[in-house]
Amino acid sequence: MLAFLKSINQFIWSIPMPALLFGVHIYFTIHLKGIQRYIGKAIRLSVTPEKGVEGDLSGFGSLTATLAATIGTGNIVGISTAVVLGGPGAILWCWLTGILGMATSYAECFLGVLYRRKTEDGSFLGGPMYALEYGLKKKWLAVLFCFFTLIASFGVGCSTQARAVTETLKSQYGLPEYGVGICVAILVGLVIVGGVKSIGKICTKLVPAMGFFYIFGCFIILIINLPYIIPAFKTILSSAFLPSKLPASVTGGFIGATLKSAARYGIARGLFTNEAGLGSAAIAAAGAKTSHPSRQALISMSATFWDTVVMCLVTGLVIITNLLKNPDSVEGYSYAEYTTAAFAVLPFGSRILGISLVAFAFATLIGWSYFGEKAIDYLFGKAGISTYRICYIVMIFVGSIMSLDLVWELTDFVNALMALPNLLCLLLLRKQITPYLKKRPFHK
Repeated sequence: MLAFLKSINQFIWSIPMPALLFGVHIYFTIHLKGIQRYIGKAIRLSVTPEKGVEGDLSGFGSLTATLAATIGTGNIVGISTAVVLGGPGAILWCWLTGILGMATSYAECFLGVLYRRKTEDGSFLGGPMYALEYGLKKKWLAVLFCFFTLIASFGVGCSTQARAVTETLKSQYGLPEYGVGICVAILVGLVIVGGVKSIGKICTKLVPAMGFFYIFGCFIILIINLPYIIPAFKTILSSAFLPSKLPASVTGGFIGATLKSAARYGIARGLFTNEAGLGSAAIAAAGAKTSHPSRQALISMSATFWDTVVMCLVTGLVIITNLLKNPDSVEGYSYAEYTTAAFAVLPFGSRILGISLVAFAFATLIGWSYFGEKAIDYLFGKAGISTYRICYIVMIFVGSIMSLDLVWELTDFVNALMALPNLLCLLLLRKQITPYLKKRPFHK
């Protein structure tokens, strides 16, 4: 199974998916006239609530729900594996995926709000499935997208995060995997049974706190490694297009370190962390209290900025500066633990990173349960939500004891499947997506 997935991913992520994603990102950057330039306004709007508008969550609540789902192990473990497998240049490709992906994120969230529907109980449903059904009139594609979303919720949103928690707590505290898996499943279950308002309440408090805690630790390390920051940037830039020039003593050299591998792992991990192009952010955006699609689309776009442009870049710099300063520091660490090796320079650094990783993973588990519920709601109605929650909780335990290699390969594969119908929807409905401040009524 693992070998089969690796062979498929090697083909999909070598040229087809990176080219498609980058092409869509560039197209919408041009089509929306550089929407990224409004990032300052997007951040201000995210903390400026609107009054007298309908929705399930505030604009900030919707943003934190998206960030909860995206800021996870990809920002720590994913970047570490990307650097080893793709070389330092993978950081640049991951960062570019974030910069350009902001436009795609805006586009998908715009459509998510534009085609959203109000249910009989007053809640809102939206996202790519509703744009596919009511915009493109392709219900079968909407069903396909929801099916892939469900698989993704059990993979990218559940298994990778649960496994990261169990590995962290086992390595640092010697806690048994089975016990950790059961505890995490129970804790997440207590949150998600409360529904969207419970999820939003937890996310608005947890996401800002955990983000600040992790970034603060990274900045301390970068101050310690200050003389190596400029060389790190040079290494990242040169390695994005040429073979890596880092010392061979770093675990005998990187596995990838070519243009192809740097782009493959950088873009794949970039998509995994910010999910621009997957359509998941549009599901959260559709539940926001907003007066206009472009307003919430702009707010939701800032999730990609925080997740990839800021956090992934900072993580990458922490890893590369540590490798340049002390190549032998990663000896004995796995590919997924290069960030852990970098944090070892801090007193209780491994504990700080461990707490951050567990908090990120816990938030992602909560955020992706929301996406999965909306997919189930579309396919089977609210009657299927209880069954989904039970399956999700069980999958947290199963994921906590699965092979990490298998989980990562499955994640890359499902991400590609989920992105395809969403990207098709964006391209075919591109004329409906307007830049910020260009007035357009809600679709009826």
